[in-house]
Amino acid sequence: MHTQESKTPRILALSAIVALTVGLAGCGSTTGERATSGAGVGAAVGAGAAAATGGSVTQGAVIGGGVGAATGAATDEDDISLD
Repeated sequence: MHTQESKTPRILALSAIVALTVGLAGCGSTTGERATSGAGVGAAVGAGAAAATGGSVTQGAVIGGGVGAATGAATDEDDISLD
């Protein structure tokens, strides 16, 4: 018997991870601080998402770190403030 797996939970989880990464990438007062915090958070989230979905953890961390760093560098202190 063949069972078709639903992709909805995976898509919802990845969407939540992306939203969390974008939100936390704004932490820091300088562009460098935001890029660094975004890279760290993105790498952790990317590795976790890859592990949860059966992908390569290393590749997930690298991609997540890059996206997080880019997002952090693209924001300024007034865009996102968690204070």
